[in-house]
Amino acid sequence: MSALVIAEHDHRSLKPATLNAITAALACDAEVHLLIAGTLAREAAEAGARIAGVARVLLADDPAFEHHAAENVAAQVLQIAAPYGHILFTATSNGKNAAPRVAARLDVAQISEITKVVDASTFERPIYAGNAIATVRSPDACKVITVRATGFAPAAATGGTAAIEALAPIADLKRTRFVSREVTKSERPDLTAARIVVSGGRALGSAEKFNEVMTPLADKLNAGLGASRAAVDAGYAPNDWQVGQTGKIVAPELYIAAGISGAIQHLAGMKDSKVIVAINKDPEAPIFSVADFGLEADLFAAVPELVRGL
Repeated sequence: MSALVIAEHDHRSLKPATLNAITAALACDAEVHLLIAGTLAREAAEAGARIAGVARVLLADDPAFEHHAAENVAAQVLQIAAPYGHILFTATSNGKNAAPRVAARLDVAQISEITKVVDASTFERPIYAGNAIATVRSPDACKVITVRATGFAPAAATGGTAAIEALAPIADLKRTRFVSREVTKSERPDLTAARIVVSGGRALGSAEKFNEVMTPLADKLNAGLGASRAAVDAGYAPNDWQVGQTGKIVAPELYIAAGISGAIQHLAGMKDSKVIVAINKDPEAPIFSVADFGLEADLFAAVPELVRGL
């Protein structure tokens, strides 16, 4: 059986999570096909054709996909779903929106946020905020899966020579109406793709102090800037900086947590980082239980000293 990966893209380029989902599909021991449902998305399809391991790229190009409406994307997937034993989505907002619609229409159980493929029918996924790992075996003929990017290495973006096949796009279902989109623009690396992430917590005390203390460190390291839920809820940082179970799941090479106690919700979003550095003046802070390096110190003194040392 073949596996179908639903690409995450902006019509011109593929999002990094797509490469991780392709690795998961390859682990299912299947021929991997990549679906690009977009508008004027030939460039994204050509990028998909260059990915190592992709056998075919299926391009559904139509204005119906301009805003990634889940109803339209799901309908396009269902139109071509019959030959596939695995249909994999990224565990992003778009993927989580479309995957349940496909699973429901196929009358199969969705397998959410897998972090490992044991075999073609068996997968591992975190439960209880990542404190336990469930092994799930599915008897369904078609497995509908969302893939947590941090669980898989990205597939090589070059080296492939897949053919691009144009599909007949579905008619726009017009069940939703696009109103507007507000996109946060930043010169910093995206949190989910950054090699280094620097995060601050509620101990910073205010948005002004958050910016004064954490921004210079992030600038020095060319790092993504994150925050705990408590810091976001207090208004110290914007929502799209939140790292945790209800925010973004990250696994950078280096994660620096300053003034973050380490609630379960936050640990679920960053404990797969390669190296974790924690700075906290509370020796009992749970963050130290997952940290590779812990510094018991006042962050208002330690972080500026670290910046000077860099």
